[in-house]
Amino acid sequence: MIEKAINRLDFLCKIIPDLLRSIEKSALNEKTSSEKWSKKEIIGHLIDSATNNHQRFIRTQFENRPKISYSQNDWTKYNFYQQIDSNQIIGFWTIYNKQLIELFKKIPNENLQLECLVGENYLTLEYLINDYVEHLEHHLKQIVTY
Repeated sequence: MIEKAINRLDFLCKIIPDLLRSIEKSALNEKTSSEKWSKKEIIGHLIDSATNNHQRFIRTQFENRPKISYSQNDWTKYNFYQQIDSNQIIGFWTIYNKQLIELFKKIPNENLQLECLVGENYLTLEYLINDYVEHLEHHLKQIVTY
């Protein structure tokens, strides 16, 4: 069942953009150390997560157990999120997740049990969708609370 994930993601797309835009730009850009991501880079990481999971959500439906992984630190570094305007990053995060909501709504139920190799584990499409939203919420809490 992915209805809860769809509803949760829809809710987040409605409330999170204004919440993120209300954070001072200096707070969005602040890095506690060179190894840690700023809040803006965490938002960027969520875009990267959407990008890579998007491939999983699609390719799992037509490839036989595809292997899709990514280096999250390299993706964040080479997307240069720290140097891009925060409004653009927030807007891109929002529209990308709205697109994923529409995708989720149209995935046939029988496809939700198809599997993708992530790391060393085969995970169902249903699991990946639910996990995607949980991961998103985890990082959004980091942005809002620290």
